Amino acid sequence: MLLSAAYEMSAGRTLSLIGVVVGVIGLLALTRRSLWAVVLGAAGAVIGVAVVVMAQGGPGTGYGIVGGYVSLVVGVAGVVLGSLARRRAARAAAPRAS
Repeated sequence: MLLSAAYEMSAGRTLSLIGVVVGVIGLLALTRRSLWAVVLGAAGAVIGVAVVVMAQGGPGTGYGIVGGYVSLVVGVAGVVLGSLARRRAARAAAPRAS
């Protein structure tokens, strides 16, 4: 096994990471697919908040509180990047006044 069970990606971290990747792609390519970055980043952030709220111990106790915080931060980054990409794509698609 390449990764031990402690270092596997949870659903929240996976969704958050996908949201950030899609957000960066949206910023670079000016596509309208950046809505997925907002949705997946928000889902990852919500799962991260749920993990943090439900954890009964601190870091190192095995409840996943550190992973929950990571998921929360990366999810919010995905939402921000997706929002920026959506705004940039809308501005590029808007007709220019001459």
